[in-house]
Amino acid sequence: MNGHLLSLIVAAPAVGAVLVMLLPEGSRLGIRLVALVSSLISLAGSIVAIAGYDRAAGGLQRVEDYAMVPSMGVRLRFALDGWSGPLLLLTGVILFAGVLATWTLAKRDKEYYALLLLLVAGVLGVFVVQDLLLFFLFYEVAVLPMYLLIGIWGASHAVPADGPFKRAWTAFSVGSKQYAAMKLTLMLLIGSAAILVAIFALYTASGSRTFDLGELAQTAYPRRLQVTLFPLVWLGFGTLAGVFPFHTWSPDGHASAPTATSMIHAGVLMKLGAFGVMRVGMVILPEGAHAWLPVVGAVAAINVLYGAFCAMSQKDLKYIIAYSSVSHMGVVMLGAATLTPEGWNGAVFQMVAHGVMTGLFFALVGLVYERAHTRWIPKMGGFATVMPGVAAFFTLACLSSLGLPGTAGFVSEFLVFLGAWKSGHPGWAIPGVLGAFVTAVYVLKGTRAIFWGPGPSEEFHELSDAKRTEWVAPVVLGVCLVVLGLWPRIVLDSIEGTSAAHLQRLVPSQVVTASVEAAR
Repeated sequence: MNGHLLSLIVAAPAVGAVLVMLLPEGSRLGIRLVALVSSLISLAGSIVAIAGYDRAAGGLQRVEDYAMVPSMGVRLRFALDGWSGPLLLLTGVILFAGVLATWTLAKRDKEYYALLLLLVAGVLGVFVVQDLLLFFLFYEVAVLPMYLLIGIWGASHAVPADGPFKRAWTAFSVGSKQYAAMKLTLMLLIGSAAILVAIFALYTASGSRTFDLGELAQTAYPRRLQVTLFPLVWLGFGTLAGVFPFHTWSPDGHASAPTATSMIHAGVLMKLGAFGVMRVGMVILPEGAHAWLPVVGAVAAINVLYGAFCAMSQKDLKYIIAYSSVSHMGVVMLGAATLTPEGWNGAVFQMVAHGVMTGLFFALVGLVYERAHTRWIPKMGGFATVMPGVAAFFTLACLSSLGLPGTAGFVSEFLVFLGAWKSGHPGWAIPGVLGAFVTAVYVLKGTRAIFWGPGPSEEFHELSDAKRTEWVAPVVLGVCLVVLGLWPRIVLDSIEGTSAAHLQRLVPSQVVTASVEAAR
């Protein structure tokens, strides 16, 4: 199994999607069991892969190489490094929790689970594939199912049509799930078009007839070409990462998506964008990255503050978490822009920490909405008296979101802000810290209003706590937040080696030192 472990991890959800579609429509338990087993295979494989990763040796491990289109140099080459291991594990955990979080789904469950598994197969492929063209194809497989998952199983919400754009709001059905699904798809496809242009330019300019990421990273591209292509890669992938001002698809998509889709969407899918910016844009185009660094860092700082202030002004619970994700993804991009060991380690760690945190948030929001049939915070209050377990885990997610020491959110933000301070652009750290302060305001205010304020009104007296399989997602994700906060080296050791290897190429004059000690 070890010789083809990465293939197994990627293929398990894809095969599961096919098996789900072959099952009869009425086999509800069979459909769920196939989805669950598929998720468990990927999760177990990810645990084996990261546990067996030799941190001392570093580099690419568990390499699998299969010829695809030899005449064009396209090869299906899987490999594991210090970045992909933790992200594989994150994806496996979120998928497993997401399947159980939607165990009671009643509408067209066969197609839903098939699309969800197909999406995750694309995500897993992005993290381990070493061929740039196949990287893009897996990326598209991960993005496109979102249109159907939101458009069919999502929920519409009322957005008042008022002001000078009243007619446009009505014409485009703003607030409907179809609007959210189409907006998400169109914006991400425009980003994909920019990425595809950059990919073929890199392939043509390399002169080596290969899409291999390692070989492309060793190619000395002309500075002018790098400066031209980097913004295409940054904004192309950055659209999925919620980079301002191309983030507007994200809050609408989050608000309309069903529970497991929201968990995958915020917990994993947005990380593909940041991973692409770092793995393709910065590693392959180092001179372009240096030239655009002031812009990337400034936009990331805007992301942090803008997302936090937008979240603070929302009344819809899902929109609060959605804009919070825009803010936290700004922290990821800020860490990437520092080009320091601390910043890069913090950026990748933030991908994992934020993925777990938002997965937990959306699992709990799904539970609350399923019982209360509302996400409007002014209508809620005192829910801790009727659902104490949900209240406890929601509070834990809030504490990680504001960066409380002992939670995963603190480790990542500390490393990113330290990297920003040491990067030569200490001004970037100031918006980051302010964003963390604003985050503390809105998460504490929100959790008090929903759970810890006056007792619930009469219509909510019959609400109940999580039951049976509903406990799995909160418990698993909550434990992950605490473990990563108290023992960050469990993933930081492997992240650091890969960050150092890439930074030696990007910043050759910089002595890449260990930053794990700062987080221990």
